[in-house]
Amino acid sequence: MNSFVYIDIGNSLTKWKLKEEYYQTPTNEFNIGKLPKSSKKWISNVSSNIAIKSESNILLVESQKRYKSLINSYKEPNLLGSDRWLAMIASYEINQNKGFIVVDIGTAITIDVVDNSGKHIGGIIFPGLQKIRNTFDYFPVKKEIIAKEIGQSTKESWSVGTLDLIVNGINQKIHELKQKIPCAKIFITGGGFEDIKKFLDFPYEYHKNLVLDGLELFADYMG
Repeated sequence: MNSFVYIDIGNSLTKWKLKEEYYQTPTNEFNIGKLPKSSKKWISNVSSNIAIKSESNILLVESQKRYKSLINSYKEPNLLGSDRWLAMIASYEINQNKGFIVVDIGTAITIDVVDNSGKHIGGIIFPGLQKIRNTFDYFPVKKEIIAKEIGQSTKESWSVGTLDLIVNGINQKIHELKQKIPCAKIFITGGGFEDIKKFLDFPYEYHKNLVLDGLELFADYMG
């Protein structure tokens, strides 16, 4: 067994995998120097607040033009977020050459579509629930998730409205995309999944560490 560490640095959470075990911490508390010693550290970093320098044993991952028969749609492949690319790699390996859609629910919500040939058609990005809720400082927010049609206070109204915005946005987009690729399997990942899972109205498969799993697959592929 190798002594590699696989690290997924997100805007809110940082996760890592070592010897088949998964760990996580808030990104603002992450310190790479406190991780166990390893021969290599494979890192996906999409946080604007964490800077990691490439060293002999630190490999910063960028999205590539292709992974096996999975093709990146971006004209400049490295401009696709590495977390999105790695989540697609993991989904591609799970789904074995069939069309799929990846939904990552985090600080930002991303949806990426891959057709039956393995071509990444493209994707969309919009703010996550907490990001939207923090848009207006003077709108208080209930911490609990409220499932109501309307609110009876400003706090409830803002909580209900922002939740509806996110849930309806995801549900509507998935149904639109499924019309184009009816057999596409839906994969969901991301730390915000627990907040909205009971409101999703389509079949899906949830994988908590899809990006990390994709990172390990990518590292194995690159050698």
